[in-house]
Amino acid sequence: MTDITDIIDKLFYGNSVTDDELAVIISCDKYDSVLFEKADAVRQRVYGKEVYIRGLIEISSYCKNNCYYCGIRAGNKDAERYRLTPDEILSCCRKGHELGFRTFVLQGGEDDAFNDEIICSIVRRIKSEFSECAVTLSLGEKSYESFAAYRKAGADRYLLRHETACEEHYRKLHPADMDLKNRKKCLFDLKSLGFQTGAGFMVGSPFQTVEDFVSDIRFLEELKPEMIGIGPFIHHCGTPFADWPDGSVALTLRLLAILRLMFPEVLLPATTALGTLLPDGRERGFKAGANVVMPNLSPVSVRKKYSLYENKICTGEEAAECLNCLKNRIRSAGFEMSFSRGDYKNIQQRCT
Repeated sequence: MTDITDIIDKLFYGNSVTDDELAVIISCDKYDSVLFEKADAVRQRVYGKEVYIRGLIEISSYCKNNCYYCGIRAGNKDAERYRLTPDEILSCCRKGHELGFRTFVLQGGEDDAFNDEIICSIVRRIKSEFSECAVTLSLGEKSYESFAAYRKAGADRYLLRHETACEEHYRKLHPADMDLKNRKKCLFDLKSLGFQTGAGFMVGSPFQTVEDFVSDIRFLEELKPEMIGIGPFIHHCGTPFADWPDGSVALTLRLLAILRLMFPEVLLPATTALGTLLPDGRERGFKAGANVVMPNLSPVSVRKKYSLYENKICTGEEAAECLNCLKNRIRSAGFEMSFSRGDYKNIQQRCT
């Protein structure tokens, strides 16, 4: 019988594990406390007790795609749609900057109304006014030329969760006009352009298997992203998966810890979805190796309209109110909120 503590030690000391060993540790919950302790030790070795904050601005709830799991999918006729104007986005950044934020994340559906010219103009305005701040984009799949334009305009990071690395699983979550190969190509394009690149996957999405998780992790090893975002699947009534059970917080935490051990330097968020399913979910995420959190800077009037899943937390709080609450939560978990940009730390590169 495989000794799971031996597998954990392999991960802790940076040794490779087989697919079967990965599957075993993903499937077993008896050694979670040991796994979390090791993951926390690795995170503290690289990043200390700092938890980096990113100011999330949800710029549009329009999306041309029809992903079966997403509340703002094009096919959801009941979704409330909005677009922030460039001036509204800059206003959010100004409020965030006053509160101490030094990274702004512009996230939205794949909305063609936000063409390259508009996005580049917004990025340039943010970088001009807040030159010390990082700008992260999370706007879906684009062409190489579009990504290059965003980079030239000053964007520092790009988040594009791959959701699943398995073709068979991907086809069960997306319509025929979407293509996993293009999703992966976009991620490698972003890496080649010098973006700090973020990928990631849902936990507990419909039809997902342990083998799918192993495929996800192997893809991440190939991509070598600077950021990995994972969170539990949460159903939405306006999707074909409305009756599907939500993902497991416990499994999400276990995977967070595994990812921290396998990617010691990665920036790893404790997602809002964790806090939605469990009141102290994000705090548990920090203890499992996560070191990033993204409070919402969007206008309160639109937050409930950006409904990727149901019962999302913090949709009615002002940014300052949410930030103070989060700061106390982070401290109660034994960590400290950091107002720095929180860039990726490449230890090997620094030591050579």
